Order: sequence, then structure tokens, then C-alpha cells
Amino acid sequence: MTTAIIAEDETLLRTALRDLLARVWPELDVVAECDDGASALEAIGEHRPDIAFLDIRMPGLSGLEVAEAATEASPETQVVFTTAYDQYAIDAFEKGAVDYLLKPITEARLTATMQRLLTRATPRGADAAALSQLLREVMLQPGSRSEPLTWITASTGRETRLIMVDDVAYFRADSKYTVAMTADGEALLRKPIRELAAMLDPNVFKQIHRSTIVNLRAVASIVRDDTGKGTLRLKQRPETLVVSQPFMTLFRNM
Repeated sequence: MTTAIIAEDETLLRTALRDLLARVWPELDVVAECDDGASALEAIGEHRPDIAFLDIRMPGLSGLEVAEAATEASPETQVVFTTAYDQYAIDAFEKGAVDYLLKPITEARLTATMQRLLTRATPRGADAAALSQLLREVMLQPGSRSEPLTWITASTGRETRLIMVDDVAYFRADSKYTVAMTADGEALLRKPIRELAAMLDPNVFKQIHRSTIVNLRAVASIVRDDTGKGTLRLKQRPETLVVSQPFMTLFRNM
């Protein structure tokens, strides 16, 4: 049986795609549904699905970043991007030789994609290099990302502090809130990490686990073990941070 995951941060759109797949491709087994990039990458690493339907814009890791990392986590997985981007971005997708579904997704378009996936001779429509180039082209488009967050307000006891984002070594999920860890200690943000992830500079802050985002400028070194996991040592914090195996691809150049 062909397996798939669906990654879409909007519940109604995720449900609509699942229902449409059930009509067009009843033999397809959807093994996981995800609402952000981190959980999508973990699901790909865990299930190694035949197909991953990835929304381009998701909190934390974008669909493009997930696809790039998945080339190592599950190289046999075929990727289909779902997007509401305009024609300028669609041209970039086509140059990258990847499958995509333009929202709103129609039954006819999904059927055509299904047929291509079933008949494709090679397991991947694009390699890591092509996905990297695609990531650069799409993310450089005007309006593709808002200006990243530069400062936050966070609570330490009864005091509310203004903290520059560059001073944060890492963010850690804490129930529905987020803890910011700096060289001076910790502070609590009344914002979930999933929402915060979409506001950070993706070139500086990388998700290393579903519940942890690290500032690359705060990393002193990374140690890889035999299981494929990694451990980050920080410059100004004594603790170490574990990098989940699927996220290790993000540190391939370190």
C-alpha cells in the first residue's frame, strides 16, 4: 500500500486535502497529519512515507526546508508541495522539476499528480541541490517573508524584560508558552513556540526538535553519535541540546 503524510498548518485545508485524497486515491494510506514543519520532518523520519504533501508556508520549517532535510531522512519519499503562491513562484517550482498543487486544489489536478507519482521512474523529483536552489528563489521573492523579530518581551518573576532576540541562546516550549534561554537565565514568553517560530529569522534560528529552536550564533560545537542524533554545545550556557535525527541535515555544513 502507498503511504503518505499531509503537512498543512490550516486545519480546514488539511482536512479538505485528506478528504479529496480519499476520493481520488482511496488506496492511499495517510499515516500522519502535521500542522507545522518540525512535526512533518519528524513524521517523515519515523514513517518514511512514499509521498509527503507539504504546505510551503508553515510555522518554523517551511515545506521547502522540510523537503531539503528529508532528502537524507527519507530519500525514497516523493514530495508534493501545496501552495497559494503566484505564477512567479510556480515558475521556480517547475524549473526545480518538483510536483506542486496550487490552492485551491481541484480533483482534476490532484488526479494528474497521482498519476505522475505512480508512474515516475525515479523516486525523487528533485535532489537536495535542486531543492536548495528552489528554496533560495522562492524565499527571495518580495513579500515571501515578513521582517524577522528583533526583540521580545518576557517575564522573569514579576518583572517584564525587553530581550533582544540575538541574545537568546535557544527557545524551549513550555506547555502553551515558550521559555527564552539567555546567558543571564530564563524568561517566559506568553506565546507558543509554534507561533514564535514563524517570526524568527530562519537563517539564524533553527528548529532542532519539535520543542526547541536554537540560535546558530550561540552554538559552540556539534557532536554526532552513531545513532544519527547530535548534541549541541553552547557558548554561554552550560547545558547541551539534543538534535533529533531528522533535523541533523540542517547542520550538514557544520
